[in-house]
Amino acid sequence: MKALAAGIGAVFLSPLLIAGTGMTLAASAEAVQTTGSVSNCLTDIDASKVADQVTKILDGASGKDVRVEGLDLPTEQIPHAQTIVATGISLDVPKKGQIIALATAMQESRLRNLTYGDRDSLGLFQQRPSQGWGTAQQIRDPVYASERFYKALLAVDGWQQMTVTQAAQAVQKSGFPDAYAQWEPLATALQKAIAATFPGNSDGAGNETGDTASSGCSTQDGSQYGPIPEGAVPKGYSIPKDADPRARTAIDWAMHQLGTMYQWGGTCTAAHGPDPMARCDCSSLMQQAYDEAGIRLTRVTQTQVRDGKPVSGPLRPGDLIFSRGSAAAPEHVGMYMGEGLVIEAPRTGKPVRITPLKDWDVLAARRVV
Repeated sequence: MKALAAGIGAVFLSPLLIAGTGMTLAASAEAVQTTGSVSNCLTDIDASKVADQVTKILDGASGKDVRVEGLDLPTEQIPHAQTIVATGISLDVPKKGQIIALATAMQESRLRNLTYGDRDSLGLFQQRPSQGWGTAQQIRDPVYASERFYKALLAVDGWQQMTVTQAAQAVQKSGFPDAYAQWEPLATALQKAIAATFPGNSDGAGNETGDTASSGCSTQDGSQYGPIPEGAVPKGYSIPKDADPRARTAIDWAMHQLGTMYQWGGTCTAAHGPDPMARCDCSSLMQQAYDEAGIRLTRVTQTQVRDGKPVSGPLRPGDLIFSRGSAAAPEHVGMYMGEGLVIEAPRTGKPVRITPLKDWDVLAARRVV
């Protein structure tokens, strides 16, 4: 597979292709310099349609008859996406890693092998020679650039437990860290379509590592509620009607513990009672809330971060989110309630409370329903 990736890269870097795409680069410069704002949220991607269009391009069809939402120049962009996926497969990078790489390249260059960028940024991933990514010539080799991105991603502790946006940001350290999310649905569809074209690869290397379904391009951060008194429910909040019934049960149970004091090591089995050790700590609040919904979670934060499956995409009500420490070994957990709110048992001296998501430095998220 390394030979496959290298061969594809050599074709893409041919002088004819570079000359042919040069005409389009200036016209797309404004789009490439996009900031963190999301102007076109690509949530309703038809994966089967994308697969059909991808096949046409890879079979040599003219771009005049190919339309892929989110790709203005599919005859240029899809081959670069193929290089990224092929390189990931050759390096045994799991499917999720390939999706992260595609989403990153879409945001950074719109999947174009650029000769320009912010300061000395170049290529598909806008890597900078001055920051140690390689020489300018190396960075403009799509295979080299993809390999360097993957190696940096694989070096991120706990990347498979992060959302696509978090993992991309851990590698890129962008000034607009939320911008990657808008490309995840299209990146997911492209990865699936391209990986299926390689012999023996239905969806790419490795096992499925995350739920890549998206209900939107971003998650509310709770700032619309303003300051939230400890132990109180923000005015106007109600559990979202489209939440999974089990998640609704867990959130409702957790909300009945609001105002009870945190107790490290507490079981959360009688938070309103006189026994301090029956009150809640962060992980026992999660465990007992989901126990009420008939779902068994492990007891402590460091193991709950492996319960369920990693969240890839916007949070859903009931998702567990983790902070402090590292993604692989977090020290705190809370439950996302929807509307940009989180319920948590924070620390000694504080009650079970609802906080806005904007106050969380989320390291990982898990979906257990």
